[in-house]
Amino acid sequence: QVQLVESGGGLVQPGGSLRLSCAASGSIFSINGMGWYRQAPGKERELVAQITRRTGTNYADSVKGRFTISRDNARNTAYLQMNSLKPEDTAVYICNAIIQRGYYSDVLDYWGKGTLVTVSS
Repeated sequence: QVQLVESGGGLVQPGGSLRLSCAASGSIFSINGMGWYRQAPGKERELVAQITRRTGTNYADSVKGRFTISRDNARNTAYLQMNSLKPEDTAVYICNAIIQRGYYSDVLDYWGKGTLVTVSS
């Protein structure tokens, strides 16, 4: 059983910073990529940032220059450093990982439960 656990969410004032973590655990042969999505109230889930071996990093236009995704392969953990936060960044941030559980296993998408980020004064 693969589990993704996010942490680091909370309340921050506009212009502040926050660092999210996503740790993958369980039976894992390889992680092809990891990413962060977010879903704000009344809006659809959107890709925030992703990191893969093939393409490197990719960011939504709205967060370019402010957010940085990174990955610690040894710890099966992804991070999202969020700087210069804006009220419109308020959302539930959800971790995603593309994981192969074993040499003979299919590659599947896994999702965390999400962590709430609230940007407000």
